[in-house]
Amino acid sequence: MVVYVVLRWVVRAPTTGTSPSSVSDHALWVGVIGWLASSLQGAMNLGIIPADPMAGGLTRAETIAPALLWPVLGCLTVHALGQLTYPGPRRLRRQAVLSFRRIRDFLPRRLALTTAAIFLIAGAAIARASALPGFAAVAPTTVRDGPNTYSYYSGGGEGRIPGPELAGWLGGALLVLAGGTWLVLWLIAGRRQLECLDAADNAVLRTIAMNRLLRTVATVAAGLGGIAGNFAARPDPALGPQSWTNPAALAGMAVLLVMWRWQPPRLAAAGLGVRNRPEAGNATGRQHPAATLVSSLGVLLGLAAAAPLVAGAFLAQALAAVGGSGSLAGVVALMAALVLLVIAAGEVLLHRNHGRPDAPRPWPRQPVSPALLTTAVLALLAFLVVLAVTAAGQARLGAAPDWVPALLLTAGVGALALPALLLARRRRGIPGAPAGLDTALRAITVHRVVRTLAATLTAQAAALLLTQSNAWAEVLGRAAFGETDPAATSWWPAIAAGAVLGVAATVIAVIPVRSLARPAPAPPLPRKEVSA
Repeated sequence: MVVYVVLRWVVRAPTTGTSPSSVSDHALWVGVIGWLASSLQGAMNLGIIPADPMAGGLTRAETIAPALLWPVLGCLTVHALGQLTYPGPRRLRRQAVLSFRRIRDFLPRRLALTTAAIFLIAGAAIARASALPGFAAVAPTTVRDGPNTYSYYSGGGEGRIPGPELAGWLGGALLVLAGGTWLVLWLIAGRRQLECLDAADNAVLRTIAMNRLLRTVATVAAGLGGIAGNFAARPDPALGPQSWTNPAALAGMAVLLVMWRWQPPRLAAAGLGVRNRPEAGNATGRQHPAATLVSSLGVLLGLAAAAPLVAGAFLAQALAAVGGSGSLAGVVALMAALVLLVIAAGEVLLHRNHGRPDAPRPWPRQPVSPALLTTAVLALLAFLVVLAVTAAGQARLGAAPDWVPALLLTAGVGALALPALLLARRRRGIPGAPAGLDTALRAITVHRVVRTLAATLTAQAAALLLTQSNAWAEVLGRAAFGETDPAATSWWPAIAAGAVLGVAATVIAVIPVRSLARPAPAPPLPRKEVSA
């Protein structure tokens, strides 16, 4: 329901309504959300019996089914919702397109063939795993040679369930993925024409949707093959310690990189047409010194965010000694603080070097896009929910309140964001700038601040889930996802959710700002319409 509301909000922008640019943004968000929902990270050890008998594993139906069905059905559902959230016709007279739309008319051929090959290779890996036997795990033990000799610790070894059982689950998931992909492709081809686009752009939009769908399901299929490869590579611990590697995981990473680089076509109507083109002085931001300054800040923002990560690599032992969520929350807060300081410094330079007291101070009507604003609100809600559950769980466990540093550090980041916003609002105007440039520069600053806050909230929620998973197990109960060991030191559902939120925070942190400077679309050109 939340995804449906977000996508409806994106495609129907409050200020301009449904337009080619909002449709293009909608297609992008469908791809991003679908990709986030497709993660198989929590299912990589499917069918592996842990060496520690007290640790839970994905070896039973009640744990295997959620781990597989969530990413498979999740990504397909998001792409189906992407087609269902497009607005219906509103005009009294509709433009008729007298042609039968088939999937192959819009399908990107090379990508479709590549995806089919990935499905076949994944199926072959699953078939290979079906012929492998299972073996029991060997529990870790402490062995002593004699009463006066040193003892040594044997870590044991992980086992695995029978191959046919694993292949049944993976093969079923692959078949569901293939069938669901075909149904969503059929839904894309049969969707009604959008009134804000002509027939050619509607066809390109269908190709864009198919491109994003096929790239997502290809990574999921490669992930299923990687799970089968991980299963097949495990050695029998009864034969003694052995080294092993999973080549399928490297192949899955290669597929992920290829699909990441396989860009969809661009919607021509979403670009700047002749009627919307800005005047010559604003054709490119590099032609004005103020625009050059704001553009150059993008590189500095990346360096500011990377500096704490580089420092953390040298201080890893000290951070590990601190323990808990405080160290990770501190790194996240430091990254956000440095980014906000760079943004504020950029506004100060604009104020001193390019501003004049008598110049007007225009303010954008919509400084934050609806999609980014929705993302920030959802990030705040996610952080508050994670914080509340973590606090309740730690109180029940009688543990130290490790959620307090995360709360204080996040509040500090929010306080640091206020100066940057006030500087953007109150700095001097830029005299002689092309029309709309000063407004766009202020909107870019606000976008960067809100983007930083949204990424920080999401990353802090991820840090709490990754480091305080036992608090969630205490509140929800370890039996909720098949885990029943009360003495375990971690709880995999919370860790998997934290990993997903960490990826989401990274995606949010790199949301581009170029769409903010786009002028409002002009009214559509008159065209001949035929009564349907």
